[in-house]
Amino acid sequence: MPAAEYSEIAPDTLGAAQEPAIARSHDAMIPSRALLGLLAGGALVLAVLMRAADLELAILSPGSLRYAAILLVLAVIHVSGRRPGWRARPVLRALADLAEYAGLFMAISLVGAIASYPVAALSHGFSDARLQAADAALHFHWLDWYLFVASHPWLQPLSRGAYAMIYVSPGLLLGWLAWTGQRREAHDFLAAVWLSATITLAAFYFMPAVGPFAYLWHGSIPYLPVSDLWQPQVIPQLRGHAFHAVDPGQLVGLVSAPSFHAAAGVLLIAFSARQAWRVALPLVAIDLAMLLVTPVEGTHYLIDLILGAGVAGLSLALIALWRERRGPRGTLPGAGRTSSALA
Repeated sequence: MPAAEYSEIAPDTLGAAQEPAIARSHDAMIPSRALLGLLAGGALVLAVLMRAADLELAILSPGSLRYAAILLVLAVIHVSGRRPGWRARPVLRALADLAEYAGLFMAISLVGAIASYPVAALSHGFSDARLQAADAALHFHWLDWYLFVASHPWLQPLSRGAYAMIYVSPGLLLGWLAWTGQRREAHDFLAAVWLSATITLAAFYFMPAVGPFAYLWHGSIPYLPVSDLWQPQVIPQLRGHAFHAVDPGQLVGLVSAPSFHAAAGVLLIAFSARQAWRVALPLVAIDLAMLLVTPVEGTHYLIDLILGAGVAGLSLALIALWRERRGPRGTLPGAGRTSSALA
């Protein structure tokens, strides 16, 4: 089978019949080197932001070394997958593709999470009053949701587990796309994640917030959500230059609006829904559960989630616009290659 066919249609030996909605071998595909270019551009902007905020990366910390080791292993697996022997064996081909996807997703997420620190340091004020006013206009009462979870101990581990699916669901989706040879879908998803992270960080600069937990709750704490009280603690410290080193192994969530959890959840649902129902159903259910618990566990206003969903929709629209302008058969140079990222 030619390499171009490997890029979009799963081999029959995988036992996963492709539906017309996902067998798009003639559509344009975002090439691996374009994704690497986006990642490199993001890293360059991150370096500029870190310098402007008088921050530095703790590159020799255990967390940094751990991430570097993981990315190195994924790169080795991916490069090994370029050998003809690997490409001829479906399981090894899928493993090499998954290493590429996982490496890119981890790198994009890591750059975005680190960038939230200098963006927070350079921002001014807090937008909680406006965000809470928007929730009030939507008749959403965050305290009622919080008190419901706090008063039901049996619900708390379920809520925390559902929120943690942000670390699991992308792996499940990308694993399935690698197994079934859907490189175009995987690359679209990764590009959408990059776009969503970029838009989210740009918007975060104009609407930093301490979150509804810190803004609305006063008194003893009956239940501490996953996101804790990091925003009201860390953001003022960053602005006051209380510390200068950012450790990738100790990152905490600083972005309230737009919610990247919501943006990622909507992207995961959108790409999962394109698959066969037996795959789409559990993946979509996981992501819906994650979104349901995000207001409490992520200490987000409802408007944060709505804005995050809008970010995801904008990212999908931009990719669709790019594809429309390229035409049904317009592929960028190198798009038909099965392996080039992380090389």
